[in-house]
Amino acid sequence: MKLEGRVRLPGFLLALRFLALVLWSFPGARALDNGLAMTPTMGWLHWERFMCNVDCQEEPDSCISEKLFMQMAELMESDGWKDVGYEYLCIDDCWMAPKRDSEGRLQADPKRFPRGIRRLADYVHSKGLKLGIYADVGNKTCAGFPGSFGHYDIDAKTFADWGVDLLKFDGCYCDSVEHLEKGYKRMSLALNRTGRSIVYSCEWPLYMWPFRKPNYTEIRQYCNHWRNFEDVYDSWQSVKSILAWTSSNQKRIVDVAGPGGWNDPDMLVIGNFGLSWDQQVTQMALWAIMAAPLLMSNDLRHISPQAKALLQDKDVIAINQDPLGKQGYRLRKEDNIEVWERPLSDLAWAVAMVNLQEMGGPRFHTISIASLGQGLACIPDCMITQLLPEKRKLGFYQWTSDLKTKINPTGTVLLRLAAT
Repeated sequence: MKLEGRVRLPGFLLALRFLALVLWSFPGARALDNGLAMTPTMGWLHWERFMCNVDCQEEPDSCISEKLFMQMAELMESDGWKDVGYEYLCIDDCWMAPKRDSEGRLQADPKRFPRGIRRLADYVHSKGLKLGIYADVGNKTCAGFPGSFGHYDIDAKTFADWGVDLLKFDGCYCDSVEHLEKGYKRMSLALNRTGRSIVYSCEWPLYMWPFRKPNYTEIRQYCNHWRNFEDVYDSWQSVKSILAWTSSNQKRIVDVAGPGGWNDPDMLVIGNFGLSWDQQVTQMALWAIMAAPLLMSNDLRHISPQAKALLQDKDVIAINQDPLGKQGYRLRKEDNIEVWERPLSDLAWAVAMVNLQEMGGPRFHTISIASLGQGLACIPDCMITQLLPEKRKLGFYQWTSDLKTKINPTGTVLLRLAAT
């Protein structure tokens, strides 16, 4: 209901809003002290789209090679990705040679990366971007290449010497929980000792969950972001499972996230093959609500204008990158409609309404304005703007109003509520 009139804000309501700002601004657990990832990391990562394709003879345009990453770097610079914040170009598994060199250092596959990682890093940096790389805490990477167990210091120094800016550290082939925990800590310390600024992306809690509940306060002290759940696939079932796991465990994981350390629900698969348009909207909206790293895994050479516009939506990216740094959470679920919300700076809120029903057509959902933002988002009124699936101003709403929205099956309506 759009309102024509405006109501003056009484003193006690101003006090309530001020208290809310103080409470939401209070920092969570102490973060890794490297000054990095003060907002969620944004970039591109090869794994979901290109996996471990090392056959450059049969598939020269999609194998894991120097050529692939140089092409992606060119597009990230020329096609507006860097301009909206996608900064890190990240190599995942399968970049290595099968063995270390004679001095015990990791080395790139000489056929697929003939000029080595140092030259690739220089090229990426020349485009105004940063380079990420992959290694593993155990004896081997998940694809069977050399792991970093027993080599944490030399590998950290190697990555720093090459000019690497981010390390994704996996957890395959580790023989004990003790070695897993010690390995993640040791690599964190080794990276910091190099003196180079290297974002540290961990999979520590993902590999801990089968054995015991992770200590997220401790993990945050060593990692800039951390994976909790299984790999994302290019499917709605996968995205839906990640959202279900996150909401089921939100009491444990939400409060620990903040500037310097983030829960990582894995890659954005927008622009690939498995998600409908509405499901792509849902992934983008909920990754923004969850303050998730935005690491795309797609082929930027062949992405539709619609998917590109969604991934480059500055209003949605602004929610993801909001400097308050508070992760959102699921407020409630009723009749296959979920409502998620996230506090933002300047006393604003982001609200996402997700329709999980997969039969039938669009559904209408009515929500009380007073139930949003801890009851404080719209006292006494607020401006509501719909950002997704398309942007439009809905107008001023009073605290006592209801909001009615139409949501497509497996789709999401993303709103921004701005204090007035």
